[in-house]
Amino acid sequence: MSQQKVVHLLSKHGPFAVASAPVPKPGPGEVLIKVQSTALNPVDWKIPAWGIFIEHFPAILGGDAAGNVEEVGEGVTNLKKGDRVCAADKRSVNEHSTFQQYKLGYANATGKIPDNLSFDQAATIPLGLATAAIGLFHEGAVTGSVGLFPPWEDGGRALYAGEPIVVVGGASSVGQYVIQLAKLAGFRPIIATASLHNAEYLKNLGATHVLDRNLPDATLIAEVKKITLAPIRVVFDAISESETQNVAYAIVASGGTLVLVLPSAIENKTDDKRIVYPYGNTNVPGNRRLGASLYSKITVLLEEGVVKPNPVEVLPNGLEGIIAGLEKLKQGVSNVKLVGHPQETV
Repeated sequence: MSQQKVVHLLSKHGPFAVASAPVPKPGPGEVLIKVQSTALNPVDWKIPAWGIFIEHFPAILGGDAAGNVEEVGEGVTNLKKGDRVCAADKRSVNEHSTFQQYKLGYANATGKIPDNLSFDQAATIPLGLATAAIGLFHEGAVTGSVGLFPPWEDGGRALYAGEPIVVVGGASSVGQYVIQLAKLAGFRPIIATASLHNAEYLKNLGATHVLDRNLPDATLIAEVKKITLAPIRVVFDAISESETQNVAYAIVASGGTLVLVLPSAIENKTDDKRIVYPYGNTNVPGNRRLGASLYSKITVLLEEGVVKPNPVEVLPNGLEGIIAGLEKLKQGVSNVKLVGHPQETV
């Protein structure tokens, strides 16, 4: 087995195509994963549409994968051939990307998944969970995080009991993981904005209140104040479009922090509020330590049901279906993660 099928982005702004490429070889501390399921993320269509992040082509995109360990590199002891796992990409490194039949993963940031979790479900976890975890709980980080103590570590559960939090875009992939980690950390109330048809689902994840995402800014701020008069020191905007950023910033109390997933478009900043922008990937150097910590506990979190995957919609036609799925994602989906099956490529 020396060749595989991949999805190539052929140029900075331009088309995707299924092609052949070599199967990578795991180096020290790495594993080769046979990708059974890969999830699509908004950044995957934004990269060619906006011409961002990638400078060398052909490029392979995709940030979320689940599958079986095919081969282990030198020094790997925590995983073995056949293990069911999930892992993220390392941006701009084709061999670690997920829109292909085989990818590399760092062994200490590759998590075993329980038998009761499907590959499709597991593929929704890595980037969404990492963005939530890094944005809130990268303790000691100078930038890119609120810097709280992780709830998955010993002594972390319920550490922030009674602290309120607002999650803008609660039904997004990242928003769902923010709600779950906030619940684990003890935050309460957990106030989310979303389309109201998603309210019951988000309450099952841990949201205590769900407010209509279409409320005018002043009404949203007033509704939050009806729920709690406590200062809201943490707001996580999982959408981060200009209109959501500004109302989110207004909700943050003096001395608090707003977490954004896209660059800031705040119009009237003040010196008493922090804005942080997490790089939601456990495989970049600054996040590797947190990634190893999170992935050392991820199997237990999934087994306990403390972390639940996103709802899934499976795309047909293997890697070709992923190309069509990116266009569908660009048009907009609600409370569902699109997942493709690279091994089904004809």
